[in-house]
Amino acid sequence: MDALLADRDTRIIVCCGSGGVGKTTTAAALGVRAAEHGRGAVVITVDPARRLAQSMGLTHLDNTPRPVPLPEADGAAPPGTLHAMMLDMKRTFDEIVEAHADPERARQILANPFYQSLSSSFSGTQEYMAMEKLGQLRQSGDWDLIIVDTPPSRSALDFLDAPKRLGRFLDSRLIRVLGAPPATGAFKLLGAGVSMVTGIIAKVVGAQVLSDVQRFVGAFDAVFGGFQERAERTYRLLQARGTGFVVVAAPEGDALREAAYFIERLRRDRMPLAGVMLNRVHRAGVPGLAGDAALAAAAELAATGEHPLAGAALRLHAERARVAARERLLMDRLAAAHPEVPAVEVWARPEDVHDLAGLAEIGRALAGGAER
Repeated sequence: MDALLADRDTRIIVCCGSGGVGKTTTAAALGVRAAEHGRGAVVITVDPARRLAQSMGLTHLDNTPRPVPLPEADGAAPPGTLHAMMLDMKRTFDEIVEAHADPERARQILANPFYQSLSSSFSGTQEYMAMEKLGQLRQSGDWDLIIVDTPPSRSALDFLDAPKRLGRFLDSRLIRVLGAPPATGAFKLLGAGVSMVTGIIAKVVGAQVLSDVQRFVGAFDAVFGGFQERAERTYRLLQARGTGFVVVAAPEGDALREAAYFIERLRRDRMPLAGVMLNRVHRAGVPGLAGDAALAAAAELAATGEHPLAGAALRLHAERARVAARERLLMDRLAAAHPEVPAVEVWARPEDVHDLAGLAEIGRALAGGAER
């Protein structure tokens, strides 16, 4: 991880993984560690939870990158900087409208009911806007490293799929035909058949909805065009040298199956996989004491009725050893299935990370953890 962060050619890191494995914490910790390497980093999260802001000591995050006050190390501030933001998909969409339209046309689009629904709840909009924001941050040149925290579960890879789906929808022939006013050439060429189809659609969705779509597309097409092309441009950026995907997983069956799915999908799409981060890995407190031996000793103490606290400690150790052995078996299976993928393990902590000092510790663990 340190080599990845210190490499100035690394410009984008995308953290993906199933929910509840510490993906957001990992993204934030990578940002803190990158600043310690002298990088100018920005962390962008598309997870609606507020954990990132809380762990970074900020009252809130919004669609504008906010500076993070980094803790000093050895009496000196880190040589780099860190900013953080949370994607507001509707605000990002609004910004695109305002940037590409004259004020009157922008007002018409922003007030259109179909646009309001599209920009706030349409499937794929969030991931498309994440692509847009990533492209904006990369183009601005204000940061030399962008770290993206993606949505949980397999929807993390919607970050790759959904922009294409939305782009195809917005560039589709159906939308263009529906958006064409009846007097235009599109309807004259296609004749009564289209009129019949749109009449049916109007009955199903309502004439007002169809009218909203037509007005939206009429304004939208003149301003944008090529949504799919824009998504594909950022998609190619994700495939390029300088991007690295980090798959975050916990040593649990479901999470590791998701991790294997991500690894295979990234390889199939020719996405640069930097490695796997195995989070919250347990270890026995006394590695030399086997779990079975601890249980046997605890049983002997229980039979004598002496040293109840020692017996409880032995039973606790046996349980931790059992958990550690089960996790090791699961992690070894993943390693055997994907021996070419580097992995780093971060030990389980007694409590959740909730501040910058904890994030800095996780960053150091990522750099010098039990790597294999």
